[in-house]
This record gives sequence, structure tokens and C-alpha cells, in this order.
Amino acid sequence: MARPRRNKSYKLTQIYDRRSREVPFNAVVAEVEVDNPLALDSGEKILALRSIRSDPLGRLHAHHQIDEAQYRGGRAFQNDWERAERGPQAVDTTREYVDGTGTREPVTESQRQAVLRLNRVERELGTDGAAQIGQRRAVRTQRWNDYFGRRFRECLDRLALIYGFATETGTERGGRRR
Repeated sequence: MARPRRNKSYKLTQIYDRRSREVPFNAVVAEVEVDNPLALDSGEKILALRSIRSDPLGRLHAHHQIDEAQYRGGRAFQNDWERAERGPQAVDTTREYVDGTGTREPVTESQRQAVLRLNRVERELGTDGAAQIGQRRAVRTQRWNDYFGRRFRECLDRLALIYGFATETGTERGGRRR
């Protein structure tokens, strides 16, 4: 008697499909390749969904309006900005209550390094470039939108150079060298 043939191949990678089948109706997502956390071999990638609903930099990257170096430079700037800021902080309930006057915690080394990098970025971009990355302006004309988009990409190019995600020769745009 002959063995019955199996129609499907049984690979372990196809058995464990962890992809989501449904997303909320108001979700704005993009597919990205990330390192597989359950991989046996290093460097193996899987597709994942990233929410770009309230992430302008992620949206630009997902729609291929900025390249990988610009995206990573913008994320490094964002990371430094978040690390360096020392605004209002939540009350730490694990610390002993004394008299209600909280003492300010000392500046950590990572915060100091982030501030130094941000100072360098401010010098490189100039005050106009740093202000455009940090805030949105209330002008609504098409000419302003075109200028803002062009200037924003220039700033992202510069951030990619500063943080080491691009080289000077790799930043040619429109036939001009910077």
C-alpha cells in the first residue's frame, strides 16, 4: 500500500502566523520590516504594522516622501529632544513623602549628552531650521507649503549627516551638491 500524499508542506514558519487580521476602523497603519524577536537566526525579518495616525515622520516615511536616512535622523533628533527635556514629571509614589516640596533630580549623563547634541544641531540648522522642525506654522498658502516641505527635507538631510546616518556624498538632490 502506498503512503498517502500530503498536499501542503508543513513548515514551522507558516504554522505560527502572528499577523493581525483586523484593525480598528479609524486606524492608519503602514507595513514595516522589523527584526523577528522569535527568530533562531540573527537578521531574520518579519512584516509588522506600525500606526502612523499621529506620527508625521512615520507617515512621510511610509509614503516614501523621505528616505531611510532622513527618517532615522529625524527619530534621533526626536529621541534627543525627549531625553533632554525636563518638564513636569509625575509624582513618584514609591519615594518617601517628606513635606511636599520635591527636590529636582540631578541631570543625568544621557541628558547632558542629548543637550550637547541638540546644541550642535541648532548651530548646524540655524534658528530658522530648528524652529521649523520643532513647530508647525499657521501659514496656509501653497507657496508656503512647498517652501516648508523643501526646507523640512533639507533639515532632515542635515540631521542624517549630523547623527551619522548619511554621508556628505550621499546627499545629492536635484543635481546640486551640498
